[in-house]
Amino acid sequence: MTEAESGGDGVAATEVGLPQGRTPLIRLPATPQVANKGGSIFGGWIMSQVDICGSIPAEIRAGGRIVTRAVHSFEFKKPVFVGDLIACYADIIKEGRSSMHIFVEVYAQRIRGAVIECIKVTEATVIYVAVDEQGRPRSLPPKKTSGA
Repeated sequence: MTEAESGGDGVAATEVGLPQGRTPLIRLPATPQVANKGGSIFGGWIMSQVDICGSIPAEIRAGGRIVTRAVHSFEFKKPVFVGDLIACYADIIKEGRSSMHIFVEVYAQRIRGAVIECIKVTEATVIYVAVDEQGRPRSLPPKKTSGA
């Protein structure tokens, strides 16, 4: 397996290079509207996609409203270019009383004719907090068991 096939992290990849056995929570094209003069995509646009993607499992786990509390880490590994198709994945990696640490990975598929290159372009850990209607932290609900 080449680094391009694995996204550079050793994860098994499909014929188009996305991680096997996982479904992206967000998948969308990088368009000229979010590009800089050099043709690469603004980091802030990628950051917003990471925040949206990370909020999905956080909101489901919290069973309601959440807020982004902090960005623990954020690394732009490779640039994203106009025409790339990005795929974002997110997993809860740690829970507190009201907080969740979500690990988000972003892959870019570069489709150039018959050649499809897929690389991991970004990874981040974002912290979300479950909040009540007044915006105050609240406890996460008990985890549901698979038999319930």
